[in-house]
Amino acid sequence: MAKIIVTEFVSLDGVMEDPGGAEDFKHGGWTFEIDRGEGDKFKLDETMDTAALLLGRKTYEGFAAAWPSREGEFADKFNNMPKYVVSSTLESPEWNNSTVLKGDVVEAVKKLKQEQDGNIVVHGSRQLAQTLLENDLVDQLNLMMFPVVLGSGKRLFGDTADKKRLQLVESRTVGDGVLILVYEPAN
Repeated sequence: MAKIIVTEFVSLDGVMEDPGGAEDFKHGGWTFEIDRGEGDKFKLDETMDTAALLLGRKTYEGFAAAWPSREGEFADKFNNMPKYVVSSTLESPEWNNSTVLKGDVVEAVKKLKQEQDGNIVVHGSRQLAQTLLENDLVDQLNLMMFPVVLGSGKRLFGDTADKKRLQLVESRTVGDGVLILVYEPAN
């Protein structure tokens, strides 16, 4: 059985929108303004331990536009591993090893978890991440929290049907005050 890991860059006020600057957000690229230090190694290790990516359509399209032209072990891993994209509109994904999951998202992800092994990692994909969290399908939540308040933007956590208790299993500070926080559901 696979493990679903949601990994996100977030500001102190929970904003996750456009950390890399590829979108049209007034604070786009905000993560590049702060040194991550050993956080880059954390992201590389996370990627090397990934068996497959699970992405929402918008994040998938951004990744598919960026990663195929890049080189290096991180890019090679992203480009060659299986990618699953949740979408009701995407018909023919062109990025190598991509499969569209259609229909009920919760059922499709439950099936994927049963059929696969290893870590299936969700980057970005706010709506998908919220759906997975809401339906208790996230086995681990990796947050890289940057010491900045953005004041506006799309936030990772939206309204939920009920509270979700998490347990902190790892924390460390890297670079210029960036927190790496790893959570699992509290049982």
